[in-house]
Amino acid sequence: MSAWSHERRDDPTPCRAQDHGRFEVTQRDGRARLGKLHTHHGVLETPALLPVVNPNIRTVEPREMWDKYGIQALITNSYIMWKHEDLRTIAQNKGVHNLLDFPGVVMTDSGTFQSYVYGDVEVGVDEIVAFQRSIGVDIATMLDVFSRPDMNATEVEEAVRETEARAAQSLEAAGDTMLNGPVQGGVFRELRHISAQLMGSHPFAVHPIGGIVPVMEQQRYKEYAKIMMASLPLLPPNRPVHMFGCGHPMLFPMSIALGADLFDSAAYALFARDGRLLTPWGTERIDELVDWPLLMPCVAHQTPEQVRSMKTKEREHLLAKYNLEVTLSELARCKQAVRDGRIWQLVEQRSHQHPALREAFLWLTTAPSFERNLRPERFYTDRDAARDIDRDRGMWEDAWDWVVWSQQTPRSGGIQWGGDDTFSRPHIAKARRTLHMRWEGSGETKQAIVFHGIRGPFRDRINDVLEWLDHHHPTLQPLILTSLGLIPASLEDLNPFAHLDAPAWVLRHEPETAWIQRELQRLGFSDVAFATVDVAGDGMKQRLSEALESLNLANEVHQPMESSQREEARNNLRMRQGIAKQMVLLNASKDVAMAIMEGAEFVVNREGRVKNINDGQGQHLFSPRLRDGGMSLANAGAQAMLQHRLEPKPTGLPRTEWWGHVGKGPAIVVVDDDAEPFVRKGRNVFHGFALGCDPWLAPGQPCLITNASGQLLGHGVAQCTSTEMGAMTKGIAVKTRGGIGKEN
Repeated sequence: MSAWSHERRDDPTPCRAQDHGRFEVTQRDGRARLGKLHTHHGVLETPALLPVVNPNIRTVEPREMWDKYGIQALITNSYIMWKHEDLRTIAQNKGVHNLLDFPGVVMTDSGTFQSYVYGDVEVGVDEIVAFQRSIGVDIATMLDVFSRPDMNATEVEEAVRETEARAAQSLEAAGDTMLNGPVQGGVFRELRHISAQLMGSHPFAVHPIGGIVPVMEQQRYKEYAKIMMASLPLLPPNRPVHMFGCGHPMLFPMSIALGADLFDSAAYALFARDGRLLTPWGTERIDELVDWPLLMPCVAHQTPEQVRSMKTKEREHLLAKYNLEVTLSELARCKQAVRDGRIWQLVEQRSHQHPALREAFLWLTTAPSFERNLRPERFYTDRDAARDIDRDRGMWEDAWDWVVWSQQTPRSGGIQWGGDDTFSRPHIAKARRTLHMRWEGSGETKQAIVFHGIRGPFRDRINDVLEWLDHHHPTLQPLILTSLGLIPASLEDLNPFAHLDAPAWVLRHEPETAWIQRELQRLGFSDVAFATVDVAGDGMKQRLSEALESLNLANEVHQPMESSQREEARNNLRMRQGIAKQMVLLNASKDVAMAIMEGAEFVVNREGRVKNINDGQGQHLFSPRLRDGGMSLANAGAQAMLQHRLEPKPTGLPRTEWWGHVGKGPAIVVVDDDAEPFVRKGRNVFHGFALGCDPWLAPGQPCLITNASGQLLGHGVAQCTSTEMGAMTKGIAVKTRGGIGKEN
């Protein structure tokens, strides 16, 4: 037993027998996800750090990790235990948890890394897996073939094929023990594709991304990002992804944003032995420190000088705890960023702290062809240089689509300005693409007025003007130039466009004509003449008059309107808002949106904001949301959407198809008979109960829920893509927002 003395945490509760080996996603921010992996030694919450524990050298005792730091899982090396008879005897007689004095989840490596460092290992493929099973590990690892950096493509492909050839026999040897299925492929994109597909076709519990240690040691973080982007989109989404050998906190934000769930770290101990400290921006040497780069609890009452004067083992133990605390702190920061919907903001902040990390970030977020030139010319900076340097970026557009499509938009909360990087945040890219693909203006539009100059929402500043324009110039298209792009005035409150927290100069900067023209083209107005109006400060009506004059339009902006005219114009603007939000947020075609809005009535609050949109019979269709500019479906709205649907009902669970299916309405999720009565009562749809869904299902997007006969049972908000719907077996698939009730 350990000599560690501390108040003991309770041992973990085993998962339910039927849940063993299952993985569920509890919260997400795009591809970043918080989840739960169900094991016999507790439910492991992810993202999680698994400290590496050498059975012979315990720099920090496993029991201390459990009791003091709340660490739920660790990883140790089964090959070391297998090779040393004394360890092997204890492990097989009493179990690996007893050997390590650790009650949580224990994962074991197979000796693959030892074969990379020291050459071949003597143990057999079946033998090492059977040994891991015999000592009671929670997650074992098959003996894969490590891809060294000095291997050519032919040699790496042989390693990939040989690893896959060992999969079936390794799984048979594992029995009911969860097994890691490593993905290899070196730095070769196509071989990572092949490995991910081959290994994903076997029933592994976890997929480690192997062969990344040499890349990280050489600080080739762009290659690290490429390995992730080549592997993760092709892996089954119902299995955690483990970045094998990644334990440096500086890589956590980017890795988690791209979908990593598990990390393991020997660095906390190895670096301590060498007098080095881990930080989110790199590594520091204690020999050079006067103050701590980060003040952790274990050194709160000691200076670096005092620690340097300690005996070697005592200093090593303290620095290992310091490294562990820093690593856990950064992991916690990442998890909270996922909860807050700000993981990519954290990624971009961290990217400025190390040049190799910045290079990786720029490679990841360099706009593919769909989004090129999306920024004002004043923001053409290092990202454009990164594009020129890396000519193969276009080959990765599908992988970037995989990241962008999974983003939720609109989302609540303000968007903090981060310079040019702001445009590359995936949820902003998703919002822009959705707007440009789904919104449709009037074919009669020949001229446009572009308002600019203040922070959104714009309604309080320009509502009167919009009403005047609707009455006097009904074919003129009013647009708003936000710092994130051009939007129709009917979407003036939509997040993220109207929710940017930016310095005044960003808002007040004189708009570039070329950028406005590119934005007009994206909105379908290639040949539209436009004039701009700065709405900040006094004199707006005079500036509007001059803009109208430049378009050869009547400019008597001070001419009063009768109350009936103003009310008619106000109703027209509300109708346009309802139509525009149906197109952009509910994927309705313009014709369908107009048909549903015909004869609509509006319930407004004291400030004149629309609270509810009802049809001509008084049935509640939609509710515009104040917090994010979105629009919520009501039961009657869901019924109307289903009635206007022209597509056949989905009959299976297809893989996700990005960006197509414009105007085909909200995605449908078909549930089985067992789920039907619960959905009718407004209960959530859980994974495993869906029979089919549309391929354009996306997280955070409204969806319709039907039975196999096509009857509407309810509506809700999807928590996954269609690919994930087909793979996941545990967790919430749709958060139901309304049930239709009993069948008539």
